[in-house]
Amino acid sequence: MAHTFEELVEMQKAADQAHAQVIALRDEYGPPTQQEWSETRTATYETAWRAWRDLARDIQAAVTEHAKDQGELRHGVEVEVKKAARHAEEEG
Repeated sequence: MAHTFEELVEMQKAADQAHAQVIALRDEYGPPTQQEWSETRTATYETAWRAWRDLARDIQAAVTEHAKDQGELRHGVEVEVKKAARHAEEEG
């Protein structure tokens, strides 16, 4: 499925938000090697991590497809998408 640039930006924002959630949980819970996490914390962290992984995978595939469809370099599309997503977050 072809994605517009705006859709790619929204996908990147979702992946960035999911990553921020993983970082926040890791900061809140502390390193699992220093203190054992409860089953609930482990499940919460693993769910957040899987969500981030899946969103990151999806945006990577969509960027690759978009670049190919547009005849552009993949890396250039990725940089522009990330820049647009992060600029929008700074404004919002």
